[in-house]
Amino acid sequence: MPELPAELVLPDGAVPDEPPNPPAVPRDAATVMLVRDTEPGLEVFLLRRVTGMAFAGGMTVFPGGGVDQRDADTSVAWHGPEPAWWAGRFDCPESLARALVCAAVRETFEESGVLLAGPDAHSVVSEPRPFHAARQDLVDRKYSFAQFLADNALVLRADLLRPWSNWVTPAEEPRRYDTRFFLAAMPDGQHADGATTEAQDVTWRTPNEALDDWRAGTRGLLPPTWMTLTELAEHRSVATAMAAERTVDKIIPKVVRDGNRLRVVLPDDPAYATAANHLDARPDDAMQ
Repeated sequence: MPELPAELVLPDGAVPDEPPNPPAVPRDAATVMLVRDTEPGLEVFLLRRVTGMAFAGGMTVFPGGGVDQRDADTSVAWHGPEPAWWAGRFDCPESLARALVCAAVRETFEESGVLLAGPDAHSVVSEPRPFHAARQDLVDRKYSFAQFLADNALVLRADLLRPWSNWVTPAEEPRRYDTRFFLAAMPDGQHADGATTEAQDVTWRTPNEALDDWRAGTRGLLPPTWMTLTELAEHRSVATAMAAERTVDKIIPKVVRDGNRLRVVLPDDPAYATAANHLDARPDDAMQ
């Protein structure tokens, strides 16, 4: 795993002066990296979250969000690796694995308009715009994703997703998520848009372009997004990324004080073992 750069710091307000004690219980969530092939190479779809949002406001992220308890509905028409397979990859109960995959497909549809489902096990919706009203109803939680699929005789295409990683928000933050990251190829004929109230703009960028934007200060990235972009940059095409053999371990970063900044460290960082109670230190105490 690449080392997080020292200049990758948390945005102001991400951690309160007095972190929750005990820490907040992480909410299960799913995030999807939509990728496509272009002349410059593999590109990934990114959203800049609306400034002022309670979690990651103003940051550039992938589509995703929290699991709805109805995402575990066993009536969903399903094609691809069964929930038991996903449970093994994410080391979680089968019911949660089912919910995570459904949440990944649902959140991708809600936040980008891309629908990883089709009329049968061998096809994908070529034009999701007829479902625009239903998309908003899903956002408003008027009905479940399972009901949406059933009403439109659609099959969830779990085979279009790949497990990528699992990140948990540091214990110091008041809003925490246990997020499973998925990879998915952009379906032919579909269009990813920015028609979501949670994004102020959207873009397609190669991973290296997105990292350059961060270095230039034009886009903010959280550590899991930075790490995922760095990993995706190793792949020149969608095919190689989708075929990558990934070991999915739960990554639980910690927050350390570095001068007057707060940054995240990972389990293999020497500072990780001594990070406990670091926020009791004076703001001008540089990390040793």
